[in-house]
Amino acid sequence: MPLKDYELGGWRDALLPLGGEKWCEALFERVEAAYAQGSPAVYPPKEQLFTALRLTPPEQVRCVVVGQDPYHEAGQAHGLAFSVQEGVRVPPSLRNIYKELQSDLGVTPPTSGTLTGWAEQGVLLLNNVLTVYDGQANSHKGWGWEEFTTEVLRQTVRLPQPVAYLLWGRAAQTKAALVAPESSPYPRLVLKSNHPSPLSASRGFFGSRPFSQVNDFLAQQGSAPIDWGRAGATAEIF
Repeated sequence: MPLKDYELGGWRDALLPLGGEKWCEALFERVEAAYAQGSPAVYPPKEQLFTALRLTPPEQVRCVVVGQDPYHEAGQAHGLAFSVQEGVRVPPSLRNIYKELQSDLGVTPPTSGTLTGWAEQGVLLLNNVLTVYDGQANSHKGWGWEEFTTEVLRQTVRLPQPVAYLLWGRAAQTKAALVAPESSPYPRLVLKSNHPSPLSASRGFFGSRPFSQVNDFLAQQGSAPIDWGRAGATAEIF
């Protein structure tokens, strides 16, 4: 299925020209073939591939969170970085995000691992790579998603509203030069830290206070703060 046949929400006009480029054609041919073969399974489900773009149109973007790639266990990924489907036990990386949220803002950890509440407030939850094979972390690295998400971020750089960027982990930080404050004439904040996974959270993610810094930046620009305690519906996580 080519790019033009996917639901891209308000990003459609900006991203559709990519569909005619050879690398993009090759990417979606490979992605379509992977979904079609069925084993190993590909996550997120194809109909949820661009959830982040559908829930957070360009004009609403206030913060961009960049991660590595989707969760690679069944029933977790649904097209939002770090988010899991409703009713799914919260994975370790998101638990650590919630711990930092509590430490930073005193917010009681949300009772859901579904971050649609963030997305609906203008938080674009974007991974560097947008698909993955079941049980094989970062298995679609190098397929062409990196170029695709670079273009998404390039579009955010052009937005006239204030935008903060949270680059969590090495893969996300490959985008740092692209979104650097000097790359845009509009107000920008870029915060880099280690990934919130158990392997690296204690080496720079904990104590980084990203949520208060984003809200302080937005307040300085006359924008409303993000309610980081608003996630999805209830699911016991601790």
